[in-house]
Amino acid sequence: MMIYDFKVKATNGEEVSLEKYKGKVVLVVNTATGCGFTPQYEGLEKLYENYKDKGLEILDFPCNQFFEQAPGSNDELSSFCKLKYGTTFETFAKIDVNGENAHDLYKYLKKEASQASEDEASEAFYDKLKGLGFTTSGDDIKWNFTKFLIDRNGKVVARFAPTVEPEKIAEAVEKLL
Repeated sequence: MMIYDFKVKATNGEEVSLEKYKGKVVLVVNTATGCGFTPQYEGLEKLYENYKDKGLEILDFPCNQFFEQAPGSNDELSSFCKLKYGTTFETFAKIDVNGENAHDLYKYLKKEASQASEDEASEAFYDKLKGLGFTTSGDDIKWNFTKFLIDRNGKVVARFAPTVEPEKIAEAVEKLL
């Protein structure tokens, strides 16, 4: 199984096969428009602008599972990203990444990369979440802006914690391009 085996919904509700990204380096990100990490959209767009001509695709999946930080319709979320952050990469329909309603794509991604590469801010952030009563377990996505890097063959090669800014993964992207 590979990411190409999955279908997702576009913001207009149409089904999209991820096979359309075959041969590309893909960064899959669960996002939210009302999150402390929302400014990472700037870094994601910069990463996309720098590497899209070399074969990078960024797939944005809004998720409202983390303190409901992605309110609104699919169109509203997509418009917000384009207007506020100038995003040009594709935003898909809102999905669940954890729990019984988790999208099959995310079940697969979590199985393939069960632990995230973290940075110096990760532990403090997770402690803060626990203090707010928010906990996850096992391979669950811990928060918005968790990033999965997939190589040109559809293999998941890395998972990055929400605190890892897009600029910090540029080197990993370059190696795959």
